[in-house]
Amino acid sequence: MKLLYRQSPLFVYGLSYRLGSLRRDLEQLKNERVLANAVETLAAMGYHYCLSLADNETLLALTAVPVAAALKEAGDARALVFQHCHAESAVLPIEPDDKIGATRNHYFAAAVMQELKVDHLPYFCSFASGCAGFLSLLIAAGGLFSDSNEGPVICVMADSRPPMESPGLPFDLLRERILGSDHSSAFVVGHEKRGYRLLGINYYSTTRKLVPLVEIVKRTVDMLQNLATELGLDLAGSDVVIHYPNIFPDTWKMVTRYLRLPKVEHVMDEISERAHCGATDSVISLSKWHRGHRGRLHVVVNYGVGLHLGVCILEER
Repeated sequence: MKLLYRQSPLFVYGLSYRLGSLRRDLEQLKNERVLANAVETLAAMGYHYCLSLADNETLLALTAVPVAAALKEAGDARALVFQHCHAESAVLPIEPDDKIGATRNHYFAAAVMQELKVDHLPYFCSFASGCAGFLSLLIAAGGLFSDSNEGPVICVMADSRPPMESPGLPFDLLRERILGSDHSSAFVVGHEKRGYRLLGINYYSTTRKLVPLVEIVKRTVDMLQNLATELGLDLAGSDVVIHYPNIFPDTWKMVTRYLRLPKVEHVMDEISERAHCGATDSVISLSKWHRGHRGRLHVVVNYGVGLHLGVCILEER
């Protein structure tokens, strides 16, 4: 599925994030018996630490900070769109003695908006796109605009590891060899000409449970090249930055190599320090790599269990 944003230009700006404050190294996680993989396996992938909510932290408090920052950047937001990798993050814990359905459905998005006193705005939420949530949020937010006079939309991502309801629930994923962290982020999509201009998105979904990594490489290369052609962009003649999630480092190296771009910056940001922060990985690297170089192209690659693979092209303003 290709989506092009030519008629009514959209911009992505006000990128903000916050991560769990409790840092655990691999040896500590091993001693706590919450690793599915060996320390050596995860270290070979590039992981050293992950970040978790501390005992005095909640995902709600963690998320309120970047959302408040995005609201300030937006000025007059029109709606909010939320995304979670874990379905468990989409609702707050149920009070055991609450027997009323209306109050038991204590949605996370509503709680954040009430905390920030913006509960008069409409909101939407999804979690089926997994770690491809940055792109699914862009698609959802983009669909809320019909003309250039409409106000901005706030996009929000937030996830913490599901509670350990059974002993030994691992912090990492065994087959995928992924170590994750608790995270939250927010950004603005609107018509104000700042940050990054959204040029186009190419998005693929499948119901298969397993996709070979070699297929991910081929699809990512083909999807990016097809999107660039559709947009009339010359990637080989452009200054290009490619943002990858903090997973599968060897896979993404192959993608960059097969694209054969003479001027390209391959970005995987602090995988050893903060592990994989779900869809927030894209927000973090985009916030760091904006240099104010008008016209520089930024490619964001997302991959999420579900299974979803997507690329988008942004133009730096």
